[in-house]
Amino acid sequence: MNCPSDWPEPIVRVQSLSETGVFPDRYIKPPTQRPTPIFSNSDQATHTNIPIIDFQGLDDHHLRATTLGQISEACRDWGFFQVVNHGVSPGLMDRTQEVWRQFFHLPMELKQAYANSPKTYEGYGSRLGVEKGAILDWSDYYFLHYLPLCLKDYDKWPALPGYAREVIDEYGKEVVKLCGRIMKILSLNLGLEEDFLQKGFGGEDIGACLRVNFYPKCPQPDLTLGLSSHSDPGGMTVLLPDQHVAGLQVLKDDTWITVKPAPHAFIVNIGDQIQVLSNATYKSVEHRVIVNPAKERLSLAFFYNPKSDIAIEPAKELVTPERPALYPPMTFNEYRLYIRLNGPRGKSQVDSLKSPRK
Repeated sequence: MNCPSDWPEPIVRVQSLSETGVFPDRYIKPPTQRPTPIFSNSDQATHTNIPIIDFQGLDDHHLRATTLGQISEACRDWGFFQVVNHGVSPGLMDRTQEVWRQFFHLPMELKQAYANSPKTYEGYGSRLGVEKGAILDWSDYYFLHYLPLCLKDYDKWPALPGYAREVIDEYGKEVVKLCGRIMKILSLNLGLEEDFLQKGFGGEDIGACLRVNFYPKCPQPDLTLGLSSHSDPGGMTVLLPDQHVAGLQVLKDDTWITVKPAPHAFIVNIGDQIQVLSNATYKSVEHRVIVNPAKERLSLAFFYNPKSDIAIEPAKELVTPERPALYPPMTFNEYRLYIRLNGPRGKSQVDSLKSPRK
């Protein structure tokens, strides 16, 4: 399979549509995929939220076991959790979001200098997948690489505002540190050596990238989605959500739960590669994004991924006669190409990999 070098149709920026109040038919989702009402008064919408875990407990020997247990339960039951007191400065989180908000409000001709292609997705984009005539999501985004260093190209990062690259770089370094810490916790909770998952990803030679999602206000939020239902194809995602506008929804027990972000929390979720490595002890979970009729929304998804050419398969320590290996070996490159060509399709990608029962 070859990666296409250009988009199959002219790119339309969703932000431009929003500013003119135009809502083309190609953003209308099939009735079964449309969101439930954005502002719901149901008890479930009001009271249910993904677990919030205080990482300060990991440094207190009285609380450490309890905190590890909370993380384990969240990974098994939800595939998602929020983390507070995680070690990344709230000031840096705020500055990074402000840099990106300023970028998306630059004049279009300045942003167009960073327009991306489906060959790498790096840069300023407005669609995922290259299927001609596809129903599109109501969002623009910016995608860039942090690791490996051979893919890190500052020239492809926004130069405006003037301090953008410096702030984005500092943010990336801090989130990579946090991801390394979480990987150790997940390994221990699986009963493995603390460096097991990191080694499985390639040790220090892993992949890390950022997608900044910009969801302009939408004239028909009941007919579309900012991001279609999917599970994340990579290893683990650390999301910096919009503090003021909710939008992320997580599928739990066949119900879409709208996540309420805690102040200066990160939202962490398991990706398909950790589902494979853990032999489905931890599961990636379908999630999507709804849009708002009156407010724009901005979030930063940081993806922490295996080295692209390492075969990922269930840990031998987690394979037993009662629970055989559920997945065949596959490199992240092979899996990612499959998803790029098909676009978001719920959980069907990772589920389709399951080894046939003998």
